[in-house]
Amino acid sequence: MKGKYNFSGYATKANVRCADGRLIRPDAFKEQDGITVPLVWQHNHADPANVLGHALLENRADGVYAYASFNSTKSGENAQALVEHGDIESLSIYANNLVEKSKDVLHGVIREVSLVLSGANPGAMIDNLVFAHGDGSQVESPDEAIIFSGLPIKMEALSHADTKTDSAATDKTIGDVIDTMNEEQKTAMYALMAQMLENAPDGAGTATHSDDEGVIMKHNVFEKDDDGPTQGTLSHDAMKVILADAMDSNASFKATLLKHAVTYGIENIDLLFPDAKTIANTPSMIQRRTEWVSTFLAGVYHNPWSRIKSLAFDITDEVARARGYVKGTMKKDEVIKLTKRMTGPKTIYKKQALDRDDVIDITDINVVALLKNEMRGMLEEEIARAALLSDGRDADDPDKINEENIRPVYKDVDMYVERVRVASNATVEDTIEAIIRSRKNYEGSGNPTMFTTTDFLTDMLLVKDTTGRRIYSNMADLMATLRVSVIVEVPVMVGVDRTTDETPAVHLNLLAIMLNMKDYVIGADKGGEINTFEDFDINFNKNQYLIETRISGCLTKPKSAIVIEQIGVAG
Repeated sequence: MKGKYNFSGYATKANVRCADGRLIRPDAFKEQDGITVPLVWQHNHADPANVLGHALLENRADGVYAYASFNSTKSGENAQALVEHGDIESLSIYANNLVEKSKDVLHGVIREVSLVLSGANPGAMIDNLVFAHGDGSQVESPDEAIIFSGLPIKMEALSHADTKTDSAATDKTIGDVIDTMNEEQKTAMYALMAQMLENAPDGAGTATHSDDEGVIMKHNVFEKDDDGPTQGTLSHDAMKVILADAMDSNASFKATLLKHAVTYGIENIDLLFPDAKTIANTPSMIQRRTEWVSTFLAGVYHNPWSRIKSLAFDITDEVARARGYVKGTMKKDEVIKLTKRMTGPKTIYKKQALDRDDVIDITDINVVALLKNEMRGMLEEEIARAALLSDGRDADDPDKINEENIRPVYKDVDMYVERVRVASNATVEDTIEAIIRSRKNYEGSGNPTMFTTTDFLTDMLLVKDTTGRRIYSNMADLMATLRVSVIVEVPVMVGVDRTTDETPAVHLNLLAIMLNMKDYVIGADKGGEINTFEDFDINFNKNQYLIETRISGCLTKPKSAIVIEQIGVAG
């Protein structure tokens, strides 16, 4: 089967993961057994001179083996010398008609085998070199090499080649730039180089490489489409100026060429350089951290009706105590104070509109889906914010969420909230002690959750003893000390404050809120839960989007929350 050959080796190995993520399965190319394919240099199909010979394929259980022979052309003889000297040791395949499943290559057709500097399948290597000596004898060499890189080919085909980029490099040489160009960009650059050659017949003629290969230009990117004079022609002296400037200033080829583009009237210079590519298909959102929102909304009690009646008996008064009986006297009735409050629903919404032309023209991302996600996230944040702190808008603001419908824990009446005040000069240790002591008045369910700012949490974690050692080595130690189940950071809590109705008035800065979320009820009638609506304004050619909910919210258990505040400047 082998016949006469110059060298042999695995063109590709089975069950070995390639650098591009593909895994070639055994017998994926079994139909190529006994087939002869061209032997090519670096998968370059643009020039017949790159055909170095041919390779006879042999399908094996562990891959495809190749027996290669060089032709007698100048490039073939040169490649044979490189292989014989050990300068080139790696093989790579070019295949198409691939059948893949989850990156596993099950079937394909090998179109050519290439000698490459390095490749992607670490099992493909030249392991048997055969060369004739002057006396007619032959010697086999078992040299092996692992393939790491090569040249890219068309996307619809599989080439075991992978490019590496030096991440430490902050700039590119002229050669680096040229290697990154596609065929259209190279054509444009060769046209530019052709114009600088004094012996070229015109700007779209033959550009000569250093290896004397001729490259015929199909189009000169600096020519107008009409028959008018050529624009932006670079003379040989102009190109020398540009290259000299690049070397003297240590600037990149791109930066220097762009710098001189206007001077020499070059148009469409951007065709020479690759376009920038986005990392993700959706743009990043610049927004506050909202992890606390899901924690709050997932923990609250969800009621199937929106009108909430809260009833409470106050049995803390002396008259509510049990009494001792004295013989012959009249027994007294117990006096119990009953309190109640009603909390009704409020509609909260977010509305957006997009011009239909924009929806059609924006093809890089699904802008409608992105917009809907943003609206849902902002609505949920506003609900959680209104329930925990209030929405922060002034009372006369028409957009304010009524605090009689969504009752904020922070501003709730003393019947439902235990308030702790610390002095303006109180240390963090003093504040922690006040929080611990306030737990005797907490009547909520189980261990509460602490909602606080990142700054106050950091201050508590950095508390040190008299020897300079931190008292709380981690969050778990701090939570155990405060007797809370978890500590949640709330960005929108920063700067929240209020002024009391006392005489004189007292300014208070909010430090933290402690409650068990199940003691806060959010109610919504059927149909009042979060809903989305879409409409089209035919008069203004706009797509309109609305998301809204109609809910109520309030604490229903007395003394189920603790609000920690620090005294500020007296009013």
